[in-house]
Amino acid sequence: MSVARDRWLDEGVRVLEEQGSTGIRIDKIAARLGLSKGSFHHHFEGAEAYKLALLARVEQMSTVALQEASAHASSVENSPRAILTALIDLLDPAEGTIYRPELEVAVRSWSTVDPDARAVQQRIDQSRISALEAIWRPLVPTDAEAHVAALLPYLLAVGAAMVTPPVPSPQLREIFRLLVPLIPEHPDAGQDRRAPDAGSSWNM
Repeated sequence: MSVARDRWLDEGVRVLEEQGSTGIRIDKIAARLGLSKGSFHHHFEGAEAYKLALLARVEQMSTVALQEASAHASSVENSPRAILTALIDLLDPAEGTIYRPELEVAVRSWSTVDPDARAVQQRIDQSRISALEAIWRPLVPTDAEAHVAALLPYLLAVGAAMVTPPVPSPQLREIFRLLVPLIPEHPDAGQDRRAPDAGSSWNM
């Protein structure tokens, strides 16, 4: 991928973050970059192709950061509580793209009016939740419980981004830290919630 093409996409992400999808206009992005429309047409076949490439860039940014952070935390920590604590420390714009509320709002708003953006948003949500499920799965008896457990921090993060104004990163970290003591430290700590075997007798 060429440097100029990357610049078009990176600037598109910044415009999306600042102005929403209505700000994605080729002439305005060209002016911000100091590039010509000829440069645009050299790298993209048209506005629709640019939109799809931009959405792909957003999807990559929005999923890889959490996947890589989760994998790294899992490789150096030995309990879900420690892993989630490590992820909480990454809720800082200086650490990357794990929490970018303005971009979150812009893409979710775009997804309500554009089917391509909607498909991307669905994949982003699925990928992020799957990454969190992988952290929780060793703690709970079933995939369904891992899914519910993953939804708690995820919906909290999404809600923090969607309120007006968004919850700032330092405050969101403090909110998440309130949840950490609720997480079992060992996999067998979640096993007490198993339903009794079908053959078990109940004293009535």
